[in-house]
Amino acid sequence: MGSFRCARIFAVISITVVALLAGAGGASASAGPGRGLIVGTADGQVQGTTTGAMDEYLGIPYAAPPVGNLRWRSPQPAAPWPGVRQATAFAPHCPQPASAFGTASMSEDCLYLNVFAPAHATTANLPVMVWIHGGSLLVGESDDYNPAPLVRHGAIVVTINYRLGALGFLADSALASTPGGPAGDYGLMDQQAALRWVHDNIQGFGGNPRNVTLFGESAGGASTLSQLVSPEASGLFQRAIVESGTYDLTQQSQASAESAGAAFAAKVGCSTDTAACLRALPVSTILANENPTGYEPTLDNAVLPQSIGTALASGQFSHVPVAIGTNHDEYRLFVGLSEEEGNPPVTASNYVAAISTVLGVPASTAATIADEYPLSDYPSPAVALGAVGTDAIFACHALTAEDDLSKYVPTYAYEFNDENAPDRYLPSYGFPYGAAHAFELQYLFDLSNTPYPGVLSAPQRLLSQAMTRDWVNLARTGAPAADWPRFTAADQRTLSLVPPRPQLETNYAAAHHCSFWNAG
Repeated sequence: MGSFRCARIFAVISITVVALLAGAGGASASAGPGRGLIVGTADGQVQGTTTGAMDEYLGIPYAAPPVGNLRWRSPQPAAPWPGVRQATAFAPHCPQPASAFGTASMSEDCLYLNVFAPAHATTANLPVMVWIHGGSLLVGESDDYNPAPLVRHGAIVVTINYRLGALGFLADSALASTPGGPAGDYGLMDQQAALRWVHDNIQGFGGNPRNVTLFGESAGGASTLSQLVSPEASGLFQRAIVESGTYDLTQQSQASAESAGAAFAAKVGCSTDTAACLRALPVSTILANENPTGYEPTLDNAVLPQSIGTALASGQFSHVPVAIGTNHDEYRLFVGLSEEEGNPPVTASNYVAAISTVLGVPASTAATIADEYPLSDYPSPAVALGAVGTDAIFACHALTAEDDLSKYVPTYAYEFNDENAPDRYLPSYGFPYGAAHAFELQYLFDLSNTPYPGVLSAPQRLLSQAMTRDWVNLARTGAPAADWPRFTAADQRTLSLVPPRPQLETNYAAAHHCSFWNAG
């Protein structure tokens, strides 16, 4: 989740030929029953397995382990391996505490990706979709997202791990590769390294390296936007899908980030000989002292030279088709999370104070906002606060981004609107979650490792089929569907994702009070 700031070219050829091609990152081959599939990559051969309608290649290294002297450095090439590497189990994911959105990990050896392709596909040059998971740039893992619903529509899907938390986004001048040079954004660098791996190797799995879609949700959506505006990611993908990723369009300066990094260094006893000291810290110490609310990218003059919003408004980003959207009740998830963390529930008496806390505004401003969102308009104070947070943090920022993008590239806007979407993450706290943050994910992926099981109804399964079809159509052609019109600033047509079939909506701005927020 985001912080509040928050297949293959399939020929029956001998393993000998595959070995000859492997060094060039080339061809793939099918093995006999029980032997799985062998594909040559630039670093060596990998052997996957067929599961149902998918061929799976799990735990492939795309960069060297960022450990020891490589901690807080740009990702380095993975070491080649001899023979055939078994790619039949997920590799460790990056260090993080346990959460509803990721399993605890202490392994810095985590820069791995997974490739999923249609089983025994006979078509080469399939569209490729690279998924960036969410989690506030603090938690999350690639192996929670089984992309079988997308693969069934003919896409190759790659899911990746990338460095998180302080290990992925801490900026300290002592860590800069050159004096005065950029520090931080190591997680974004990892994502770019994974995209370069895809460019160099995906053809061996049947994918088209010149037709790559980058997509992600929440912090993964914000990461997708970051890569859209990063000059260093230019040409590495040809389409983008941004799910709930517009919560932070203005990034912190390098000076601000390095100030926070210096405070972190002092806190862990690394004020002197800082770089060496930080690189020698136990992972447990880093996790115990990092920002528990999440991280954000840094304006580092290299990976991210300007804020996302500034780049979108000026057209200084990769000009590729973009689908972008939010969920109707994004912030209700965070209202529930607040109660789960032991904070008092939202009541009529603390409603204004809660607005002040959520948005970081003075009490007088919070009172003005409460007048715009009177409790009488909502079934409960929790739902009212959910509407405030949704509109201020997610919805109207998305509309701004859509307006800006549409001036330069084909833009397709959506809103996920299934008010009865199954809850996969939280217990009930007496108010409906509706179409909350992350609730659309179960319509695109077979999710694993969520605290609560979710079962889609028959109408919801139809919506899932429409969504997965449209996501893959965008990846294949650059346009999602004939009945999903391009967004323009003049008409602001948005596809409402409701079961059983999506419908058009034209009142998004009014429904989310965007004139009020834009006036502020």
